[in-house]
Amino acid sequence: MQTQTSAKYLNKSFWKNKNVLVTGINGFIGGNLAKVLLSLGATVIGITNKNYKNKFLIFEKIHNKLNFHKVDIKNYSALEKVVNLYSIDMCIHLAAQVDVNIAKTNPYETFEANIKGTYNLLEILRKKGNIKSIVIASSDKAYGEYKVSDLPYKEDYDLRPLYPYDVSKAAADMIAKSYASDLFSLPVITTRFANIYGPGQLNFTALIPDCILANQGNRKFIPRGDGTNQRDFLYVDDVCDLYLCLSYNLYNNTKYKGEIYNAGTGHGYTVREIVENICQLYDNSKLFNQIDKKFVNKKLSGEIQHQFMTYDKLYKTFKWQPKHNIKDGLIETIRWYDKFLKRYSYKSFTDLNKR
Repeated sequence: MQTQTSAKYLNKSFWKNKNVLVTGINGFIGGNLAKVLLSLGATVIGITNKNYKNKFLIFEKIHNKLNFHKVDIKNYSALEKVVNLYSIDMCIHLAAQVDVNIAKTNPYETFEANIKGTYNLLEILRKKGNIKSIVIASSDKAYGEYKVSDLPYKEDYDLRPLYPYDVSKAAADMIAKSYASDLFSLPVITTRFANIYGPGQLNFTALIPDCILANQGNRKFIPRGDGTNQRDFLYVDDVCDLYLCLSYNLYNNTKYKGEIYNAGTGHGYTVREIVENICQLYDNSKLFNQIDKKFVNKKLSGEIQHQFMTYDKLYKTFKWQPKHNIKDGLIETIRWYDKFLKRYSYKSFTDLNKR
């Protein structure tokens, strides 16, 4: 069996001088993916709707190595102008409004970014032609609410989303499926991953960075539920590795066109477990006890209660599996935040994000 360390998709001779379009380059996953692609010799064309390069790109010293374009994916003509500047070999579509809480209060913007942004991109790539690989980042939330007894999610499950963010991802999935059909035959794969965490996650409202920053004394952690809701977590390095695997295989074989792949660990961790693990790594039982008392006896509002999935189809097809368990991933994440916040104060970062 081929191991990930010797996998063909990590061969620099394949990636050298490939033009790879990454939407959402300023985001958590986009920045990490750009770092890996550059290390393999790829030419990275990055799209973002922000007019500055985020501090992860600068911290990792890759900001000047990108072909960086500020363009809103909701703006068809502006996006088309940028895409047509290059002969694009591959595309990884990560740009989205990803905050579930924002989706609750601003569903319109979420639908515009996640649905319109997706069909704008796919239509432009269809008209341009010649692209050999497009990977669309969806979410486990596209499946909607299932009983715990029905989990983990499987790729052939019906999509039954209810809340705005979940609906936006499911709708984008169906659009991708249409473009991958025999009518258009775009080489598209859709991915539905569990919650992603790790270095570079600078949305401090997400569970893991929120709790890490609370342990560092930078902010207060306020639970949104009773702590019993379950989530699955993938380390960002595994996610980037998987995007390379899928992009490589689709580029070389059109039989994967239209496929959907789930990725998780197959294990649902409660929010309380994650908080406890982080506090233990900081040897901070006092903070955990304070947080534990704040878990309230009510369900989350406007969110799916329990979510986790496996990587069974990925392993069967590509022999792919995640390398990091939750403890190792949390340790690496904490180390990165410690180094990052020695250079950038928490206040200076939040001020930048207000621009």
